[in-house]
Amino acid sequence: MQAIFSDLECLAIIIACLSHDLDHRGTNNQFQIRTMSPLVNLYSTSVLEHHHFDRCIMLLNTKGNDILCTLSHDEYRRAVSIMEKAILATDLSRYFAKLPEFRQVLDDRISAVGEETTNDIVVKTMWQTETSNRELLMSMLMTASDVSASTKPWPVQKKSAELVANEFFEQGDLEKQKLNIKPEAVMDRDLSHQFPQMQIEFIDTICAPVYKVRVHI
Repeated sequence: MQAIFSDLECLAIIIACLSHDLDHRGTNNQFQIRTMSPLVNLYSTSVLEHHHFDRCIMLLNTKGNDILCTLSHDEYRRAVSIMEKAILATDLSRYFAKLPEFRQVLDDRISAVGEETTNDIVVKTMWQTETSNRELLMSMLMTASDVSASTKPWPVQKKSAELVANEFFEQGDLEKQKLNIKPEAVMDRDLSHQFPQMQIEFIDTICAPVYKVRVHI
């Protein structure tokens, strides 16, 4: 990261990684919208991600947690902007929208300098030439970190998948009880026997693509 991002950018990204699920509600954005939760009145898009960002800023402005207090006004504004973009990037709908654009950036880079280029100066120049490219890269790195449980040793990955499945099923139960709707298959407890296959599909459609592009950075 240090070959591409400044120290300030690295700090902001690390804080975003630590904060990106603060005060998670145990349900997804669609559920927040369907139930017209109070958060929907505050944020029009990426409801939970905006909430996580606001929680992050609130904590950073709490006495004892103000680790950015030594930054200048401009540095602080820049750090906050990076944290906001990084946390919002963990909304998977944004990931799917940006992935084709990122692939195009990589294709352009390979055409210009070659796929096997490892020279730090060349790589750094390529990513730092355009701020939009660097922000795209940051977004992909946030997604790669967010779904990184899929890369862990099997016991860790299995435990993580079980926790996610339980959360999904609890949301599905709420959708049946409160909204009187049939939940998506991945959230339907009645289809829990299909969860292993659903997990494979999650890895194939969400996790694998971001790691495949990651190796070309």
